[in-house]
Amino acid sequence: MKQKQLEFIQGLPKVELHLHIEGSLEPDLMFELAKRNQVSIPFSSPQEVQAAYQFNNLQSFLDIYYQGANVLIHEQDFYDLTWVYLLRCQQDNVVHTEIFFDPQTHTARGIAFDTVINGIDKALKKGKEDLGISSQIIMCFLRHLDQDSAFDTLQQALPFKDRIVAVGLDSSEEGHPPEKFTEVFQAAIAHGFLTVAHAGEEGPAKNIHNAIALLGVSRIDHGVRCVDDPALVKQLITDRMPLTVCPLSNTKLKVFETMVDHNVVELLRQGVCVTINSDDPAYFGGYMNDNFISVAAALPVTNKELMALSFNAIEASFISDADKQRLSDLVQQYGANY
Repeated sequence: MKQKQLEFIQGLPKVELHLHIEGSLEPDLMFELAKRNQVSIPFSSPQEVQAAYQFNNLQSFLDIYYQGANVLIHEQDFYDLTWVYLLRCQQDNVVHTEIFFDPQTHTARGIAFDTVINGIDKALKKGKEDLGISSQIIMCFLRHLDQDSAFDTLQQALPFKDRIVAVGLDSSEEGHPPEKFTEVFQAAIAHGFLTVAHAGEEGPAKNIHNAIALLGVSRIDHGVRCVDDPALVKQLITDRMPLTVCPLSNTKLKVFETMVDHNVVELLRQGVCVTINSDDPAYFGGYMNDNFISVAAALPVTNKELMALSFNAIEASFISDADKQRLSDLVQQYGANY
């Protein structure tokens, strides 16, 4: 990749649709919060935490991810976590972000639902006022827990409907297919929530099909296994069903052995509405610019194709048509002036 394209990526306006806020917990902040809250963590330094971030699959990552979340206790902790992420968005020219949070990770530890969402929401509001970054909040159900737990979480979310745009489904995909959560997703839709779901990351293409058919999703998170089913790929193209792809995450968790093997550019060229996102950037070695740069370095793409990834993310976002037009104009203007 040439220096000029690197500069193009750095300045390109971006929209992030697949970001777990708990997954943006950098080692330095983890240690700071552990000390502030007097929480014991099984590492002696931020460097030791970083050294532990060598994963061979999704579960090996989740084991450390949930340990790290233990330092998040007070509203201020969730505020600080979100604010640090927003500063990184500003650095990477992310103009809109739709972030996931996992309430069950916290309520299971005795942390109140409102503690979590109030901290995140206050930081996002400040991000809009001070940084000009717009945002939405998506609440995810943990798929390794049962549907009753998801129903409990949905009930806890209802008083905060004005702050939560959608519900999602994350955590370990193997052994926990979308159909396990059909009823709770139907209930969420009845309450007015949009829906998304992780599918086709480690699990089969069938999970993508069932997430669409049974969970009524507006977009698929990951979805890279769609290529195992050519008919599904055609359906995704016809329906403009977005995939929120996370390249560095996919290589870190060995969904693809190396970035050269990744199919995001191939899917883009076929006409799938693919987007690029950072997933759990503190754990997977990169935020938005890092993901765009890694893809462009391994899989030669044109600046026009890089812009298409931003246009796709704007199209797939949960903002108004007027805001979509405004952001699209921003990207178009950037490309024209570059």
